[in-house]
Amino acid sequence: MVTPRVEQYREILPNHCHFIHEKLLSHETKPQGPLIGFAQGLAEVKTDWVLLLACDLPYLSAEVLQRWSQQLPNLGEAVALLAKTEKDWEPLCGFYRTSCLASLRAEIGRGERSFQRWLSQEVVQPITGGNSPAERRIDARMLFNCNTPTDLATLKGELRLY
Repeated sequence: MVTPRVEQYREILPNHCHFIHEKLLSHETKPQGPLIGFAQGLAEVKTDWVLLLACDLPYLSAEVLQRWSQQLPNLGEAVALLAKTEKDWEPLCGFYRTSCLASLRAEIGRGERSFQRWLSQEVVQPITGGNSPAERRIDARMLFNCNTPTDLATLKGELRLY
């Protein structure tokens, strides 16, 4: 897990969870968002692919992620396999090749902090839900972000919250 607030999460996550403390860039005074944290975490990974998930996707299941990961061998030159909504990519819900780090660092070096702008310059494939036309669309509920007390209230009784 990449975060500038490691201690906030250490108590609630399993002991085997590896934390990467997001560091400020040398010329910055506060954290600069998920693009910077992602690049710092990506630099620590020794695999071909990483799964990047926001911590606020309560409806997303391990079973769904396993199904999505089966699409990775068929991606050709794509640097990412991401969920896509009608609006745009969901950059904090998908898989990235670790080889994208050089491109990502270059964008950050030019002052970029937007996942969407960086992704617009890369080859990205949308995640599909399955093989049939009905399965291809991702259930929008899986991409629900639980960000506020009101959002949390909608989950009561639906999920087992820890």
